[in-house]
Amino acid sequence: MRLLVSPESVQEALVCVEASEHLDVVDVKKPDEGSLGANYPWVIKEIRAAVPDDKLVSATLGDAPYKPGTMAQAALGATVAGADYIKVGLYGISTVEQGITLMRGVVRAVKDYRPDATVVAAGYADAWRIGAVNPLSIPYITRESEADGAMLDTAIKDGSTLFDHVGIEECASFVADSHKYNVFAALAGSIKSQHVADLVKIGTDVVGVRGAVCSGFDRNKGSIQPELVAEFKKSIDEAVAANATTAASAV
Repeated sequence: MRLLVSPESVQEALVCVEASEHLDVVDVKKPDEGSLGANYPWVIKEIRAAVPDDKLVSATLGDAPYKPGTMAQAALGATVAGADYIKVGLYGISTVEQGITLMRGVVRAVKDYRPDATVVAAGYADAWRIGAVNPLSIPYITRESEADGAMLDTAIKDGSTLFDHVGIEECASFVADSHKYNVFAALAGSIKSQHVADLVKIGTDVVGVRGAVCSGFDRNKGSIQPELVAEFKKSIDEAVAANATTAASAV
């Protein structure tokens, strides 16, 4: 399972560089503009220049409204700035059809410029709070738009976690559907180390964190700490090893 960590500034990204052996993806976002708030293109560019070449840089495009043209242009901008992963939060999307239309535009804008870039459609476990599309439809939207990954996060960052809005069974269904459609599954939303074993067990491909690796475990007021990144990665490695042992014993 890959670890994605979300700095909000170049300074925090440099901290991620210090801990780069413990993470896989540096995710550029702007938390004060939403759970998937978009940062400036020059910040993406600076972070891409600072992060080792063997680590991926992801950029969020914000909590997107249903404006396919606008989001396609934003996606191209993030790709030109150097992002390897482009993530779109389907915040203002109320139907599956809208989600597919918006994501198709994003995919084309990104892939026409850089075919090897990765496009991720992100839904919200607490979609009912914002009137967004059913989060369990995200894997289907991802497949139909020819995007690469499906993500589940939370829209309102009020201390509640992913699991306060969807159960582990629903998360398992999300992951299984993603794999059925040949796309990867990413889970985020105030995830803590105690959740890692369950995420590994259901086959999650990517786990995204910020608060869990920030001082005071506060995504807004805290800052990323290298030792917390290392501890979180250790929890993943231990869970993966334990899961492999259990699977081998079952055979």
